[in-house]
Amino acid sequence: MTTGSQESKFGLKRLRKSFGHAWQGIRFVWSSEQNFRIHTAAAAVAVALGVMLSISVTEWIIVILLISGMMALETMNTAIEKAVDLVTPEYHPLAKISKDAAAAAVLLYAIGAFIIGCIIFIPKILS
Repeated sequence: MTTGSQESKFGLKRLRKSFGHAWQGIRFVWSSEQNFRIHTAAAAVAVALGVMLSISVTEWIIVILLISGMMALETMNTAIEKAVDLVTPEYHPLAKISKDAAAAAVLLYAIGAFIIGCIIFIPKILS
Protein backbone atom coordinates (compact mmCIF):
# COMPACT_ATOMS: atom_id res chain seq x y z
CA MET A 1 0.00 0.00 0.00
CA THR A 2 1.14 3.50 -0.70
CA THR A 3 0.40 6.41 1.56
CA GLY A 4 0.72 9.09 -1.09
CA SER A 5 4.28 10.06 -0.22
CA GLN A 6 7.34 8.61 -1.84
CA GLU A 7 8.98 6.29 0.66
CA SER A 8 12.41 4.83 0.21
CA LYS A 9 12.42 1.20 -0.88
CA PHE A 10 15.03 0.57 1.79
CA GLY A 11 15.61 1.76 5.31
CA LEU A 12 14.81 1.06 8.92
CA LYS A 13 11.50 2.92 8.89
CA ARG A 14 10.18 0.83 6.03
CA LEU A 15 11.54 -2.36 7.61
CA ARG A 16 9.86 -1.49 10.92
CA LYS A 17 6.56 -0.93 9.10
CA SER A 18 6.90 -4.28 7.33
CA PHE A 19 7.48 -6.09 10.61
CA GLY A 20 4.52 -4.23 12.10
CA HIS A 21 2.23 -5.41 9.29
CA ALA A 22 3.52 -8.97 9.68
CA TRP A 23 2.91 -8.85 13.43
CA GLN A 24 -0.64 -7.60 12.80
CA GLY A 25 -1.15 -10.59 10.51
CA ILE A 26 0.07 -13.00 13.17
CA ARG A 27 -2.20 -11.39 15.77
CA PHE A 28 -5.18 -11.63 13.41
CA VAL A 29 -4.58 -15.29 12.60
CA TRP A 30 -4.03 -16.09 16.30
CA SER A 31 -7.25 -14.38 17.34
CA SER A 32 -9.44 -15.65 14.51
CA GLU A 33 -8.21 -19.15 13.67
CA GLN A 34 -8.63 -22.01 16.12
CA ASN A 35 -6.38 -24.27 14.05
CA PHE A 36 -3.50 -21.79 14.33
CA ARG A 37 -3.77 -21.97 18.12
CA ILE A 38 -3.93 -25.78 17.97
CA HIS A 39 -0.79 -25.86 15.81
CA THR A 40 0.90 -23.49 18.27
CA ALA A 41 0.08 -25.85 21.14
CA ALA A 42 1.42 -28.79 19.13
CA ALA A 43 4.59 -26.80 18.44
CA ALA A 44 5.02 -26.14 22.17
CA VAL A 45 4.67 -29.87 22.86
CA ALA A 46 7.25 -30.66 20.16
CA VAL A 47 9.70 -28.12 21.60
CA ALA A 48 9.18 -29.45 25.14
CA LEU A 49 9.75 -33.01 23.94
CA GLY A 50 12.84 -31.90 22.05
CA VAL A 51 14.29 -30.36 25.21
CA MET A 52 13.34 -33.32 27.44
CA LEU A 53 14.66 -35.90 24.99
CA SER A 54 17.80 -33.96 24.04
CA ILE A 55 17.28 -34.23 20.30
CA SER A 56 20.27 -33.60 18.04
CA VAL A 57 21.04 -30.35 16.22
CA THR A 58 19.87 -31.92 12.96
CA GLU A 59 16.62 -33.02 14.59
CA TRP A 60 16.14 -29.49 15.99
CA ILE A 61 16.58 -28.05 12.51
CA ILE A 62 13.94 -30.45 11.18
CA VAL A 63 11.52 -29.69 14.04
CA ILE A 64 11.97 -25.93 13.62
CA LEU A 65 11.45 -26.17 9.85
CA LEU A 66 8.30 -28.23 10.39
CA ILE A 67 6.91 -25.83 12.98
CA SER A 68 7.66 -22.68 10.98
CA GLY A 69 6.34 -24.29 7.79
CA MET A 70 3.13 -25.32 9.51
CA MET A 71 2.54 -21.87 10.97
CA ALA A 72 3.31 -20.17 7.65
CA LEU A 73 1.01 -22.52 5.74
CA GLU A 74 -1.84 -22.00 8.21
CA THR A 75 -1.34 -18.24 7.85
CA MET A 76 -1.44 -18.50 4.04
CA ASN A 77 -4.60 -20.60 4.31
CA THR A 78 -6.23 -17.79 6.27
CA ALA A 79 -5.05 -15.22 3.71
CA ILE A 80 -6.55 -17.27 0.87
CA GLU A 81 -9.84 -17.69 2.75
CA LYS A 82 -10.11 -13.96 3.43
CA ALA A 83 -9.17 -13.01 -0.15
CA VAL A 84 -11.83 -15.38 -1.51
CA ASP A 85 -14.39 -13.90 0.91
CA LEU A 86 -13.46 -10.42 -0.32
CA VAL A 87 -13.93 -11.36 -3.97
CA THR A 88 -17.31 -13.02 -3.50
CA PRO A 89 -19.38 -13.02 -0.33
CA GLU A 90 -21.85 -15.41 -1.99
CA TYR A 91 -21.37 -19.14 -2.39
CA HIS A 92 -19.54 -20.07 -5.55
CA PRO A 93 -18.18 -23.53 -6.43
CA LEU A 94 -14.78 -22.11 -7.43
CA ALA A 95 -14.52 -20.21 -4.14
CA LYS A 96 -15.24 -23.48 -2.32
CA ILE A 97 -12.56 -25.27 -4.32
CA SER A 98 -10.01 -22.55 -3.49
CA LYS A 99 -10.77 -22.73 0.22
CA ASP A 100 -10.87 -26.54 0.25
CA ALA A 101 -7.57 -26.81 -1.63
CA ALA A 102 -5.86 -24.38 0.77
CA ALA A 103 -7.19 -26.36 3.74
CA ALA A 104 -6.02 -29.59 2.09
CA ALA A 105 -2.49 -28.19 1.77
CA VAL A 106 -2.47 -27.50 5.52
CA LEU A 107 -3.79 -30.98 6.28
CA LEU A 108 -1.22 -32.70 4.05
CA TYR A 109 1.63 -30.76 5.64
CA ALA A 110 0.30 -31.49 9.14
CA ILE A 111 0.14 -35.22 8.39
CA GLY A 112 3.71 -35.18 7.07
CA ALA A 113 4.92 -33.16 10.07
CA PHE A 114 3.20 -35.58 12.45
CA ILE A 115 4.82 -38.60 10.78
CA ILE A 116 8.26 -36.98 10.85
CA GLY A 117 7.71 -36.02 14.49
CA CYS A 118 6.88 -39.64 15.28
CA ILE A 119 10.06 -40.79 13.50
CA ILE A 120 12.12 -38.36 15.59
CA PHE A 121 10.44 -38.73 18.98
CA ILE A 122 9.05 -42.28 19.32
CA PRO A 123 12.43 -44.10 19.28
CA LYS A 124 13.73 -41.72 21.96
CA ILE A 125 10.61 -42.16 24.09
CA LEU A 126 10.81 -45.96 23.81
CA SER A 127 14.51 -46.17 24.68
